[in-house]
Amino acid sequence: MDLGTVVGLVLIFGLLAGAMTMGVGIGPYIDLPSLLIVVGGSMGSLLISFKMEQMKNFGKVFMIAVKPPKIDVPGLIKKLVDYATQARRDGILSLEQSANNEENDFLRKGLSMAVDGSEPNTIRELLEIEMDRTLERHKSFAGIFDQWAALAGAFGMVGTLLGLVAMLLNMADPAAIGPAMAVALITTFYGAVIGNVFGAPIANILLTRANDEATVHLLILEGIMSIQSGDNPRTLEAKLLSFLPPKERISQFE
Repeated sequence: MDLGTVVGLVLIFGLLAGAMTMGVGIGPYIDLPSLLIVVGGSMGSLLISFKMEQMKNFGKVFMIAVKPPKIDVPGLIKKLVDYATQARRDGILSLEQSANNEENDFLRKGLSMAVDGSEPNTIRELLEIEMDRTLERHKSFAGIFDQWAALAGAFGMVGTLLGLVAMLLNMADPAAIGPAMAVALITTFYGAVIGNVFGAPIANILLTRANDEATVHLLILEGIMSIQSGDNPRTLEAKLLSFLPPKERISQFE
């Protein structure tokens, strides 16, 4: 689990629940019509705005924000340096078995092309296309949550207008004013909560994760190109360590 995301969600809902409890309690803030307007309306608009294939991955993408895949970048650098050392010692064809057994899809693809003797420009071009398309897909998923934030706020305002119309039509009946006013105000509350808890923050963390993955892919690309060209493992390690913060740059040759 990503500690920051989990702690943030718990903190937000904990503080909101505490504030409600100290006021009139949580019960008055639970209103089914308002929930249907905001959640149902915004999700319906998302189905119109995005392809069904994208929306099918909605829950899976949300879990990436909460529980992102872990990538051991220092371990990945060590692996690439070990591959470079083996390639210089035994030839690049000796990496064929390692390429077949590699768990990282991007690294396996690049290493296999290098072992097969593909031209350097071809390897770089194909891997860069893979990087660009992967980043675009991840950005489109982040866009779903960014759009959700905007739509939730908009449907909160729609609910407010519906509540105000109902209230104005029943001014002669004091008993009807309260429920209508509740819909008017609570829909705005729901829209603000969805937009500022599940919408914009999730979109932002997904973009951050996508950029982190793109950086890892770039690191792998540079490693593959160095292995293919037969660079000195020390030189390769120095290049790859530049992707890490200075405090994390630990050489295996020291």
